[in-house]
Amino acid sequence: MAAPISLYLVPLIFFFQTHLSYSTADPTIDHGLPLSSSTSDVHDLLPTYGLPKGILPSNVKSYTLSAAGDFTIELESTCYVQFDDLVYYERTIRGKLSYGAVHDVSGIQAKKLFLWLPVTGIVADEKSGIVQFFVGAFSEKFPAKQFEDIPVCKSKAFLRAGLTSM
Repeated sequence: MAAPISLYLVPLIFFFQTHLSYSTADPTIDHGLPLSSSTSDVHDLLPTYGLPKGILPSNVKSYTLSAAGDFTIELESTCYVQFDDLVYYERTIRGKLSYGAVHDVSGIQAKKLFLWLPVTGIVADEKSGIVQFFVGAFSEKFPAKQFEDIPVCKSKAFLRAGLTSM
């Protein structure tokens, strides 16, 4: 009796695999091939996904992007960037890219008060001109204009007053 049940499961598996691979991404972007650093600069790639190029620091060494949107970004070194909050970028950043959003991020932390919290996602809304960062259980919204320019990496963290290093 187990054999007839397994015969019914095989077509169902193929049916669901076909539907699970369906993508709702922006049709103007060719997601057919994985992208790599030889294709273009990652900062130039971000706007094609509806994201500002300044969400990543200047010291990107290489990156890969799969057709499914999984990415890995390698930096020359770890670095700090001062936005409204101090942000720390690890040497390797990973996540999943889709149009207007980055999910399942690892390798980026933001300093909130006295704590370093992981940035887990970023969502950009082109119509409102807002970029929303998900930090731990919280989220913050910033004007997208703040991320138009590619920020320069600093090897040490400096507080806003620039007097104390960490």
